[in-house]
Amino acid sequence: MTDPDESDADAAGRDAEAAPPVADRADDVAERAAVARRAAEAGAAVARESFRSDIAVETKGEDDVVTEADRAAQRTVIESIRESFPDDAVVGEEEDERKTVPEAGAAWVIDPIDGTNNYVRDIRVWATAVAAVVDGEPVAAAIVAPALGDTYTADATGAYRNDEPISVSDTADPRRATVDPTIWWDYDARDEYAAACEAIVTRFSDMRRFGAAQVVLPTVAAGGLEGTLTNLRANPWDTVAGVFVIRQAGGRVTDLEGDRWRHDSTGLVASNGTLHDEVLAAANEIESDS
Repeated sequence: MTDPDESDADAAGRDAEAAPPVADRADDVAERAAVARRAAEAGAAVARESFRSDIAVETKGEDDVVTEADRAAQRTVIESIRESFPDDAVVGEEEDERKTVPEAGAAWVIDPIDGTNNYVRDIRVWATAVAAVVDGEPVAAAIVAPALGDTYTADATGAYRNDEPISVSDTADPRRATVDPTIWWDYDARDEYAAACEAIVTRFSDMRRFGAAQVVLPTVAAGGLEGTLTNLRANPWDTVAGVFVIRQAGGRVTDLEGDRWRHDSTGLVASNGTLHDEVLAAANEIESDS
């Protein structure tokens, strides 16, 4: 499926800017898609073993937690990737992996457990995410949510849930749309969190907050939500895989200016495309100093 962010100006509300070129090697991209899925499944299996157990929880920040399951799952994901691509860069949330996506060459962006706060509360909404990136652009992705029984994948052919094709919602009426405020606002930015919620509930039918961006994003791709938004600069491991799934499912993802979203953008506005202007307007009602 063609990335809607690369569409012509005759598609209402679309930005006409084309995505940068990525590797034009079908066999290589297909292999990366297979490795992304295998690695995500392996990491998710490790995380699943400790879910709803008495695993110790550590605090990384004011409201950011980590467990040994996060670290073990990340090690497993990396080991799986290294079996096929030993020299590629890895961008990962835990331990000493690099934290930025290289602009040139091949890389992998991984999150062993996205939604760790849900994970440690015994809530099923969490996932292991792996994205294959070439020259800064994703070419394949896999997101495995084992406690939900869902595996999302995306490659050059489209986007899938449990191997069945998915597409974004065709809802065009904001009064029938549901939107998620994603990514966590720190305690000193609760006015922004409140503004995001108010912007959503005054424009759309309803609001959900799942607490795991890499579950929210593929849910948009599968039509369960019409959009998701944040005014913050999100970490690449929280977003890159899910953004690719949305685009391959026919959706649109931009920054706060309405320009094509990248891994280093400020703000993330994702939608079914039809309602993008409304979701973007809601995101721009949030004040931010970030």
